[in-house]
Amino acid sequence: MDAPVTDPVWLEPYPDRWLMDDLGPSPEARYEQRESVELAFLAALQHLPPLQRAVLILREVVGFSAAETSSQLGTSVPSVNSALQRARATAADGLPARSQQSTLRALGDQRTREIVERYMAALERGDADTLVSMLTEDATWSMPPIPTWFRGLESVREWLVRDPLSVRWRHLPARANGQLAVGCYLFDSGRDSYAPAVIDVLTLEGDRIAAVTGFLTADTLERSDAGAWVPGAEVFARFGLPAELP
Repeated sequence: MDAPVTDPVWLEPYPDRWLMDDLGPSPEARYEQRESVELAFLAALQHLPPLQRAVLILREVVGFSAAETSSQLGTSVPSVNSALQRARATAADGLPARSQQSTLRALGDQRTREIVERYMAALERGDADTLVSMLTEDATWSMPPIPTWFRGLESVREWLVRDPLSVRWRHLPARANGQLAVGCYLFDSGRDSYAPAVIDVLTLEGDRIAAVTGFLTADTLERSDAGAWVPGAEVFARFGLPAELP
């Protein structure tokens, strides 16, 4: 386990299907917009200052103009343009050599489906060996908004066995933040069905998983501020996923 994250940097996962609705069938437009979402997502995880983070999201993901962004944030257009320029530079310095879009294209649809299916099946079987074999040596696993996170195979494996693999899950594939994702449903004995609990966003390095960012819903938070987070059914509906599984 690594030191807790104390800065409130987390974004909610952004459904790729919203991009499809906005952009239509053009593969080039979808590719470019997914890369913009990926850039913004990575930048947020790299602790951009609040103004730069907000400007990057509103301009690069939501698609607001500089004037609309300045109105939303209560600042000037020059300030917005300056913040965007600095945010892009900071994000670019920390980007991996290969974007997720390039990685997914190189792997192809069949191979990426196989990765997601194997990941889901291993979680449902409680198969720590298979899960760990899918990770890179320095893989990380985080669970926004919980500040605790894990890095490295030994640390991740210990936590998997102790916590998520000790309960029952079902899963459905999704796409979020321009990346592969999985909708994770946790068994609820009270209603004898599986409730929407987590959206896992998978960051690949080649055909291995370099990071899992598990965005928790309000249903999974045992915290005093859980009411500030979105209920699972509402989050999953954004991805076209059902409110529960039998």
